[in-house]
Amino acid sequence: MTLAELIEGGVISFLETKSRDKALEQLVEALADAGELADKKDFLKALLAREEIASTGIGMGVAIPHAKLPTLSRFFLAIGLQKGGEGVEWGAPDDVPIQLIFMIGGPANQQTEYLKILSHLTFAIKDEERRKSLMNAKTKEEVIKLFEGC
Repeated sequence: MTLAELIEGGVISFLETKSRDKALEQLVEALADAGELADKKDFLKALLAREEIASTGIGMGVAIPHAKLPTLSRFFLAIGLQKGGEGVEWGAPDDVPIQLIFMIGGPANQQTEYLKILSHLTFAIKDEERRKSLMNAKTKEEVIKLFEGC
């Protein structure tokens, strides 16, 4: 599966919150509504536990929260675009508030596939023009188009 396919089949939400936990909750809720999660409480708990280990804010206004659970059968992605300009305090290494959230979920026993997805995603979002365009995107279709060919 390509990154573009994962994004096209995933959830894209425009978030108003400035709270990390609320942003995570909203994306988990969107995933549950899309039928990706049978147990949203377990997935949210796993995401928050991962954040306690170390922030998934990677810098450049981007966070990649993720959780792998034995109950998940395939990988999925939720993208949250924080609107409002101020971003979400996430504890990123560069202290830049987060405006782009890429939430990855998948099976616990597929580490290689997870690392491939993470690698493709981090390569794609290192492109400064793509990040700026994502921050200004107004529709799901605009977001999907920015990842064509990835």
